[in-house]
Amino acid sequence: MMGLARQLPSSQMILSGNGSSAAEAIGSFAQAIRDGEHWYIALLLAIGLWDTAEEVHNGHRYCYLVAGEAFDWLLLAERLCEAVDAPLPDGEKTALLFHGQPPLELTIKEFKGLIGSGKYRHYLNFFYGITVEDALFLVVQDEVRKEQRTSGYSKEGDVVNEVYRRVYGMTKGVLLKRFRTEKGYPYLRSTSLGELKEFTYWLFKHRLKQCDKVRIASDTTKALYRLTVDGVPRGLVTESPGNLVD
Repeated sequence: MMGLARQLPSSQMILSGNGSSAAEAIGSFAQAIRDGEHWYIALLLAIGLWDTAEEVHNGHRYCYLVAGEAFDWLLLAERLCEAVDAPLPDGEKTALLFHGQPPLELTIKEFKGLIGSGKYRHYLNFFYGITVEDALFLVVQDEVRKEQRTSGYSKEGDVVNEVYRRVYGMTKGVLLKRFRTEKGYPYLRSTSLGELKEFTYWLFKHRLKQCDKVRIASDTTKALYRLTVDGVPRGLVTESPGNLVD
């Protein structure tokens, strides 16, 4: 079965949501739960079977492989949990889907073995390229706000643009225009959640190209510390961001 790692570009993988991969994964998930498997293990096994990078389901577009490289596994987990006709513990499900907190503590080897090594690598791309990148923005945003409060000046629009200038060297407007031009996307006033994730991942790759390794390591450390403070689990992550993108 073709894995996510080979389905590039993902923009060509827009299905109706009734493909054999989806049906097989959902059926396997439900059967494993009926057989007594823990629902989280059953979920990860189903994720391992899933090979659709994008789909349209019930009128909604789901992109599980952002930019063909970053695996949004929690989005797929949400899709599978909604589809399976089996009782799932509400508290555990909510903790996983909304806070990334799994009900079982697995080793990296166990997690990778359940979802597959290709998906695991793309999961790392998502973690560093989107989760950590978002955290870095928050870190620098706090720094800028603190400086502005000290100087007696504060304007939110200027804060955002200053963050983008410090991290990426340009304002958000300039970067978003370059991103949309490169991707061939329309210039809309609003940004969808899916486009925002892809933009964030694009910014991550832009930063890796523009910054030296010392700066990248320092920024990553600050962002990871922010995630730790915020309670985001990091037990399934190994590697550094510079070694991930294909």
